[in-house]
Amino acid sequence: MNIYEMRTALASGKTVFDLPLRVTYYARVSTGSDEQANSLANQIGYYFDFINNVAEWTFVDGYIDEAQSGTSVAKRESFLQMIEDARENKFDFIVTKEISRFSRNTLDSIKYTQELLSVGVGVLFQSDNINTLFPDAELRLTIMSSIAQDEVRKLSERVNFGMQRSIAKGVVHGSNNIWGYEKQDGKLVIIEEEAEVVRKIFSLYATENIGIRTISLRLSKEGINNRNGNPLTMSTIKRILINPKYKGYYCGNKTHKIDYRVDTRIKKDRSEWLMYKDENACPPIVTEEIWKKANEILAERSRKQSSADKTSYQNKYTYSGKIYCGEHGRPLNRDMYKYPSGNKEIWKCKRKNECNLPVIYETEIDAIVREIYAPYVQDNIIETLVKIYSNVAGASKPDEKIKKLVAQIDALKKKKDRLLNLNIDGRISDEEFEERNNGFNAEIAEINRKISKIHEDAEKGKNLTKAMDEIRKVLHGELDFVNGFNNSIIDALIERIEIHKTEVPNILNVKVRLKATGQTKSVHLKKQVRKAPHRALPPTAQAGGAPPCRMVLRL
Repeated sequence: MNIYEMRTALASGKTVFDLPLRVTYYARVSTGSDEQANSLANQIGYYFDFINNVAEWTFVDGYIDEAQSGTSVAKRESFLQMIEDARENKFDFIVTKEISRFSRNTLDSIKYTQELLSVGVGVLFQSDNINTLFPDAELRLTIMSSIAQDEVRKLSERVNFGMQRSIAKGVVHGSNNIWGYEKQDGKLVIIEEEAEVVRKIFSLYATENIGIRTISLRLSKEGINNRNGNPLTMSTIKRILINPKYKGYYCGNKTHKIDYRVDTRIKKDRSEWLMYKDENACPPIVTEEIWKKANEILAERSRKQSSADKTSYQNKYTYSGKIYCGEHGRPLNRDMYKYPSGNKEIWKCKRKNECNLPVIYETEIDAIVREIYAPYVQDNIIETLVKIYSNVAGASKPDEKIKKLVAQIDALKKKKDRLLNLNIDGRISDEEFEERNNGFNAEIAEINRKISKIHEDAEKGKNLTKAMDEIRKVLHGELDFVNGFNNSIIDALIERIEIHKTEVPNILNVKVRLKATGQTKSVHLKKQVRKAPHRALPPTAQAGGAPPCRMVLRL
């Protein structure tokens, strides 16, 4: 029956149960609990019997959504499939329990019931006693939907209030997907195997000056992956570095839901975060000192990256700001190509519409750098760097620093004596004396810590001068590039790389200006014909394997 026929029959005194209709049902529960699952099973059984017990009706398989919110239909696949099937005339009538099962959003309720009516399908909301085949249904539906929507608003406010109270009590919220921890009873518990990876990330970044991208590549090469077996991406590593929980600080209230009717959350300014030291709820994995150093480095690199001179930011990628187009004199852009064998990092001219310079694969540049520096690794570079290490080890002048710090301690002790006299004379209370005296003690303890660190560094310096053979081995490993390319090493060795076309097809002239020697080396790079990539990837994509290249070195 069409809508006109149904409404005419109802106007003549018949009920909807007297009409020959193809009838389906819609059921939904909003959580995945066993109790709600049982409720859903009961709903399905009820509707099967209810529809089949009406002699004039023909049963059509129903539509079921589990563990989905009623606020919006956006993620309710069965609901949306029901709407699509209605457009294809697969049934005439839908039975559902109440408006809140359909949608708690007033606009959604009206929108979809109107759409269903437009394709000849009515809806019976049993608990609300609303049948959209009747003319007054829309007014009643608007009122009931508004009530249901306001219930969602109140529920959202209660949930938000409860969340804020639990945050104030130091209960750790969020998912259990925080690397290095698992969540138990609102507190974090360290997973030692993952915690070792976190400590390694902080050590590489804060003490060895290795960039996030290189850390990601190194961990992947060592077979260290996330819980899903995938490599730890640059964004994951950055989130680890900036997360205060790793230094033992509770951190909450970082986001805010903009409206109870949508799932969108916005990030709050850092000044609005609730953050304080709580090693009980968030046991530290790294020290505050190394966390602070890592974040200072990250902030400085971010500042350089956002500066007007983008070429000043050298640590994001190995060759950032170093590879230039010989024709236009501009730095090449880094990109990523996707091949069946893996992703390939490439560099290309910014003026791609005007320049015929082919893309340069990063592995081709890597091979050139290895070839150029091979003769020098055994000679003057190693010895020059060893001398630099030796000079640094003996240049700190620890005695002078300690002398200044001891003088600061003496000055603080005099202040403590004066403070005591004030207390004895009754000029300050015992409470004020205790508070200020504790402050002086804390300053003295911090200075003593600095003195201990100077002694420790001085001892390391002495040991460093005694271990030059070991230093030579380390430098050989770095300059052999056995473990890949360290950003800081490349930055120290390479001043500029220029790519020039030649008159010979597929032959490029690569000029490499060396920082260590001041020389410029020329290399002929023979480009091989490659299959076209599937597509270019974003610059943050993971690097893949190394394609071959051929070159001739001219010294």
